Amino acid sequence: MEKLNGFETHRQVFHILFGLAIVILLLYGFLNKETILGLILIGTILSFLSRRMKVPIIYNLLQKFEREAEIKKFPGKGIIFYLIGIYASLVLFPMEVAMASIMVLALGDSISHLYGLHYGKTRHPLSKTKFLEGTIAGLVAGFIGALIFLPWHEAFFASLAAMIIEGIEIKLGTEQVDDNLVVPVVAGTTVWIIRLA
Repeated sequence: MEKLNGFETHRQVFHILFGLAIVILLLYGFLNKETILGLILIGTILSFLSRRMKVPIIYNLLQKFEREAEIKKFPGKGIIFYLIGIYASLVLFPMEVAMASIMVLALGDSISHLYGLHYGKTRHPLSKTKFLEGTIAGLVAGFIGALIFLPWHEAFFASLAAMIIEGIEIKLGTEQVDDNLVVPVVAGTTVWIIRLA
């Protein structure tokens, strides 16, 4: 169990740092949505190859940051869907909303997992694997991240909606929808709805 907790901690810290790096690179013009799309395509190709062979460096990274079941089934699934969630945000929303949505993904989603894993005591009513303490911590972290780009009420409701949906295990058929895709899209859509009102 301790080994599993250590693995999940490393994985979520990587998600936080990766998301923050993406935001900084987007802010300073080193990345754009076309580059993100290119990274998704490269990632998909590497994932396909990784199911058939041990691609140097990529295989080591997968072992360090990817869950064992996913390495066999869909190598790199987490990071690919993370990038798809970022790309969707950049395509669908104005830049400040997209950046806030990425911050909710980077901080809110990851902190909810980390805090729930280490300090969670109260089972989430909508999930068998998550804790309410984690959801609340994720809400606070996502709100702080989104607040850099949005007014407080938009940042709060974006983070709140994203963390509510993050706690629900959404399925398409037998497959669970990856929250790396759902969280930023829900955060951005919430801001869009607030601005329509």
